[in-house]
Amino acid sequence: MDRRLLILWLTIFIDLLGFTLFIPVMPYFGERVGASEFMVILSSAVFSLLVFLCSPIWGSASDRFGRRPVILASVIISAVSYVVFAHADNVIWLFVSRILTGMGSGNIAAAQAYVSDISEPKDRAKRIGLVVGAAWGIAFAAGPVLGGYIFHHLGGIQSVGYFAVGLCLLNLLGVLFVLPESLKEKDHARTINFKPVASTFASLKDQRFRDIFIIGFVYITAFSMMNVSISFFWKDRYALDVDQVGMLMAIVGVMSAISQGALVGVFQKLWGERRMMINGAVLVGLGLAAIPFVPLGLRASVPLGADGQPIHQDLDLLFVLYSMVPMIMLSVGNACLNPSLVSILSRQAGPHEQGEVMGQNMGFGSLGRVLGPTLSSFLYPLGMGLPFWVGGAIMLGTLALVFHYLRTSYKPLVGASDRPA
Repeated sequence: MDRRLLILWLTIFIDLLGFTLFIPVMPYFGERVGASEFMVILSSAVFSLLVFLCSPIWGSASDRFGRRPVILASVIISAVSYVVFAHADNVIWLFVSRILTGMGSGNIAAAQAYVSDISEPKDRAKRIGLVVGAAWGIAFAAGPVLGGYIFHHLGGIQSVGYFAVGLCLLNLLGVLFVLPESLKEKDHARTINFKPVASTFASLKDQRFRDIFIIGFVYITAFSMMNVSISFFWKDRYALDVDQVGMLMAIVGVMSAISQGALVGVFQKLWGERRMMINGAVLVGLGLAAIPFVPLGLRASVPLGADGQPIHQDLDLLFVLYSMVPMIMLSVGNACLNPSLVSILSRQAGPHEQGEVMGQNMGFGSLGRVLGPTLSSFLYPLGMGLPFWVGGAIMLGTLALVFHYLRTSYKPLVGASDRPA
């Protein structure tokens, strides 16, 4: 592997690990500070709103000043946000910490632009899957387990928060001393985009990117409805404790890492980019809709303690296997759809607009992560399965958009032997 890709992977992995630590503990944090499920889920929407507002700023700044300074700044802001989270004792401080984390979320857009800087167009989907997708998958595998363990056994929320701060400091050292700059010619005349809302919607006028932005927005809206609800769903429907939620998420993360890190190239050869987009939309939709159909099995008779809380009961293998069926579909679907969309954007964009385009793409994705959790926060109290079924239905819209794009606007990679849709 290119040494720069390895260093970048480690940098993104450490940053994402700091984020995934908190996934399994959020429902229990809400109980501690007296926040409702609605408020905790809504905090994820606020986080994504700040990502939407800040991603175009970070992206255009990386085109002007370089990828490395943007990554450094985002890591520092993330570290501050985790300090705030460690000491949050009410809902207000929870939202403050999520706002700061959203403000510091420049890494992914800068990382994708970095990969584009050092990769040939034919290698970008595979490399983006390897660096960003695999880092996310492995961080998703390790983070929830570590977060659950630290929360449950080593001091609660404060310990989790400071562990994340320590990871950010390691990340900072790695970027400072090991990660080189990838942008050979910085565009010092480029204007930094301080009008993210106007510029994001104005970018829809650019025919090169419009359809991909819209597909990504709809897809992320559907998928993020699962991301923010699954911890609550596993806790409420199957009486899983924080360690068990972390363990299931770890398995999901391993599958995601394998799919996005090792199999994207296989999917490209097997299906080609067109078919990857179609199959990805179908698999994500089916995976979301299937989540509530996982049978209770032995979880149907979890005993309650004197305090009315479920008593710990070990997970049985059959329940775990059933739970992983929809997650496998989601992992493979994401590995097909997301790298394809990013690869198309990167080869449509010029060398000096990679950061801004990736930032705009993250902006639309973040809008989806605002809308998805907001919908989920209203739907979940009405029925635990509703966020997943509605998410699956929304993926039908994504599939229709993919077919329209492939018929009207898609330009295959030059020299690629792509299978027809």
